[in-house]
Amino acid sequence: MAKNKQPNQTKTGTNVEDVKKQNQQAKQGQYETEYAAETDVQSVKERNKKSEQNKK
Repeated sequence: MAKNKQPNQTKTGTNVEDVKKQNQQAKQGQYETEYAAETDVQSVKERNKKSEQNKK
């Protein structure tokens, strides 16, 4: 039997309003992500530089 879907939810149960709120916070820089905290910026810059040099 099919589950009854709430008005603000997708078929998989994702709350649409929560996603919109998170997206808005991300645009304003208020929503922290685990990836940003774990990223070594200097390492990424070095790898990008090497990658660009290898393309030439």
